[in-house]
Amino acid sequence: MDWWSLINRNLDEVLTEEDLRTLLESGEPLRHYIGFEISGKIHLGQGLVCMGKVKDLVDAGVQCMIFLADWHTWVNDKLGGDRERIRKVALGYFKEGLAASFRCLGGDPAKLKFVLGTDLYHHNDEYWLTVLDVAKNTSLARIQRSITIMGRKEGESIDFAKLFYPAMQVADIFIQGVQIAHAGIDQRKAHVIARDCALQLKHRPLTNKKGEKIKPVAIHHPLLLGLGKPPVWPVPAEKEKKQELFASMKMSKSIASSAIFIHDAPDEIRAKLKKAFCPPDDAAFNPVLDWTKKLLFRDEGSSLRIERTAQNGGTVAFAAYAELEKSFLEGKLHPMDLKTGVAERLIEILAPAREAFASGERAAMLAELETIPTESRQ
Repeated sequence: MDWWSLINRNLDEVLTEEDLRTLLESGEPLRHYIGFEISGKIHLGQGLVCMGKVKDLVDAGVQCMIFLADWHTWVNDKLGGDRERIRKVALGYFKEGLAASFRCLGGDPAKLKFVLGTDLYHHNDEYWLTVLDVAKNTSLARIQRSITIMGRKEGESIDFAKLFYPAMQVADIFIQGVQIAHAGIDQRKAHVIARDCALQLKHRPLTNKKGEKIKPVAIHHPLLLGLGKPPVWPVPAEKEKKQELFASMKMSKSIASSAIFIHDAPDEIRAKLKKAFCPPDDAAFNPVLDWTKKLLFRDEGSSLRIERTAQNGGTVAFAAYAELEKSFLEGKLHPMDLKTGVAERLIEILAPAREAFASGERAAMLAELETIPTESRQ
């Protein structure tokens, strides 16, 4: 598969395809970054969806950086707001977990560069100048609207420190010289600010080999649904309400029963999927189909084999997601059979992560993490 197809596949959005094509045609070495708050155990949205796109970029010859955002985590009151604890988890459990996730996808973690926020910011006047430069080219009203990137609601009462968060996230892109900024679609507002202020920055603008200022390309992967039933069912007809409902259903580690974590035991995976919401007549708001499409059919040549008894139609295999969805909606594939097939395939995919955290130092990291409160809101 060519570079263009690898970078573009399985995305909700590219800002913009024209800028991406210009980058690829320039022949310049390309740098990518994705940042993670250090907020508890790694679920499939982070471990397989995020890192799946990173794998595509690595395969396309892009230098990929995984940013362990310990300062952002502290500002957003995660892990009890304890900076030393956050840093320890970032360099321990979280780094190891993302590396294990990359191995689940067939990747070599040695090809990834991990960057801790503290290390990037320490004694780095240029970084803080860039934060202010971004802020000088962004309105307060826009920053206030952008707090949704932190998982906060627009208009929510917050402490003043959280208003620094969007400008810091944007500055992370420029200070690292990143041409491709990557995140889930829920981080879109930060990336749009980065693109809108890119040509106005004075201290650390992004430039091409001719020295011309350029905008970073932003790529946004889709969010993964949690396994629970939507808060509103049946789904309202209005498009805007549908979008809000879909966003509210995204996988959340705070609702453990609706999420699968990269190191969950096989029986945990089976039990969670057995209870999953899986309406037989709906594909758009069906978490099990959502996972099937985004996790199991992400690559060309993917397939899913579902074991069934002879009385239930016998074992069946699907070579394409569209074929599976059609069979499901026509009633030829029972929801419980689909759940069973998805569970068994995920158990297989996650084996490297499960093995990595089964014993030794990594197991101790996970055990310690499970004793820490995930959030301490002010």
